[in-house]
Amino acid sequence: MSDQIKFIVDSLNKEPFKKNYNLITFDSLGPMQLLQVLNDVLAEIDPKQDVDIREEMPEQTAKRMLNLLGILKYKPPGNATDMSTFRQGLVIGSKPVIYPVLHWLLQRSNELKKRAYLARFLIKLDVPSEFLQDETVADTNKQYEELMEAFKTLHKECEQLKTSGFSTAEIRRDISAMEEEKDQLMKRVERLKKRVETVQNHQRMLKIARQLRVEKEREEFLAQQKQEQKNQLFHAVQRLQRVQNQLKSMRHAAADAKPESLMKRLEEEIKFNSYMVTEKFPKELESKKKELHFLQKVVSEPAMGQSDLLELESKVNEVNTEINQLIEKKMMRNEPIEGKLSLYRQQASIISRKKEAKAEELQETKEKLASLEREVSVKTNQTREFDGAEVLKGDEFKRYVSKLRSKSTVFKKKHQIIAEFKAEFGLLQRTEELLKQRQESIQHQLRTIEEKKGVSGYSYTQEELERVSALKSEVDEMKGRTLDDMSEMVKKLNSLVSEKKSALAPVIKELRQLREKCQEVRALREECIQEESKYHYTNCVIKNLEVQLRRATDEMKAYVSSDQQEKRKAIREQYTKNITEQENLGKKLREKQKAVRESHGPNMKQAKMWRDLEQLMECKKQCFLKQQNQISIGQVIQEGGEDRLVL
Repeated sequence: MSDQIKFIVDSLNKEPFKKNYNLITFDSLGPMQLLQVLNDVLAEIDPKQDVDIREEMPEQTAKRMLNLLGILKYKPPGNATDMSTFRQGLVIGSKPVIYPVLHWLLQRSNELKKRAYLARFLIKLDVPSEFLQDETVADTNKQYEELMEAFKTLHKECEQLKTSGFSTAEIRRDISAMEEEKDQLMKRVERLKKRVETVQNHQRMLKIARQLRVEKEREEFLAQQKQEQKNQLFHAVQRLQRVQNQLKSMRHAAADAKPESLMKRLEEEIKFNSYMVTEKFPKELESKKKELHFLQKVVSEPAMGQSDLLELESKVNEVNTEINQLIEKKMMRNEPIEGKLSLYRQQASIISRKKEAKAEELQETKEKLASLEREVSVKTNQTREFDGAEVLKGDEFKRYVSKLRSKSTVFKKKHQIIAEFKAEFGLLQRTEELLKQRQESIQHQLRTIEEKKGVSGYSYTQEELERVSALKSEVDEMKGRTLDDMSEMVKKLNSLVSEKKSALAPVIKELRQLREKCQEVRALREECIQEESKYHYTNCVIKNLEVQLRRATDEMKAYVSSDQQEKRKAIREQYTKNITEQENLGKKLREKQKAVRESHGPNMKQAKMWRDLEQLMECKKQCFLKQQNQISIGQVIQEGGEDRLVL
């Protein structure tokens, strides 16, 4: 949360807000001030939001902000309950609600500016289908959609031109090349004119050529008109099909309805409308009038200060205490009749509130039903335009689903049978392999015994031959039966497979269409990502160019301005001043260098003399020290009547 607030404060302190906040001052802002800050950020994204929230009602402010946030595709966290909390928090200026919205808006302000700009032209009006029956309304709606598509095309072309990287130098070169080409063409035309003037009847031939050019242009215009009329005819046929489908659906609904159900439905609608007209709307109107009268009274009164507010609060407290005392007295009396009446009043008020709630719920349900019906009609028309097939409804759709379920059950059973047959076939193959292996082992043992006995086995040859022939006949018979069963089973499997193929053919066709749509969606998504990256890159380039252009403009203004103070701020003046200062400094340094060169010889001579003087003084010092040492050697000191020799 602290990082979020820090980011908000840093963003608000920059251009174009310049709020000059810190963490403490921003956190101490009141609800109205927070809402004003949020409104300023929204106004930077959409200039139409630039209003003073003190001059409009809180409900209008919340509705306006919620509408723009919906256009910008802001998704508050949580479910429907949290949405109501979000709306309430937006009305009262709650910090836990305002801070995430500010953080989200300031993070992607450039993207949201473009989205708000495009939303002014690309949000479609939800025209009810019954209004589209009017030809004028339908034509106007069609023209509106065509203009919207034209705006999309022009916006894409503009974005492509921004990202194409054309420079002024290239455009100038192209203009100069076209001017040269124009001069060459003019010269060529002059030469052709001179050449044509020598031909007989050249004026008549020029006139015929001019007429030919006019007729070709007219032919192109007529072809364009023909194409436009074809497009109009195509749209008219589509509109006719939609109207016919709507008429068919309305007739179908009227044919299925019974008079009793229609009468019952009309009676319910009459009761509901009469309740709304006689009870609900008058109460709401009366409450609105009271609220308006109260607000007018508040507006007409003069502005109150702190003392007036304290006085009103004291009066309100006194009235509340009186009301509490009266309630206590009433409870002390405990009159049974009054208690019963209060109980009935409570029940009546509860019933009336429930009735109002149900009426509002019914109204909302009707609105939802109408919107869903419009959406269903739109989806039905789209489906018909895609494949031209009739959309199943009601009992037909239920029968179709039950038929699919029965076919799915049969398919599962057949699939299970095929699996059992495959398992049995594998088992038989394994049995056959085992028998072959056993036969080979027996023959091997027999050959081994014959070799050990040294006989060729004539005594058992006939018996073995008969047994082998019997076994062979049995195996052949078994193979014959097995082959017959297998051929019959293969036939059944082929028939089942053909049935399943025919049953799965529409599903596979639908799957193939869905795969194609999925591939288109993926391609469009990749194209959208590429366009979005191009857009961000273009925005960065534009921002850099705007900064450079702003700097150049400020420099020109400061340079051209007559105010000397402004001229001093110009970069050119600053650089000129720096150059002058550096030139003066270089001049001084050159003069100093010249003086140093001129005084170098005398200074060096003086330095040598000074060093000689130092050596002379050092020599004198050493001589003096030696003289002192020679005087002190062999000195006799008398102390206390005794003589001592000090070396």
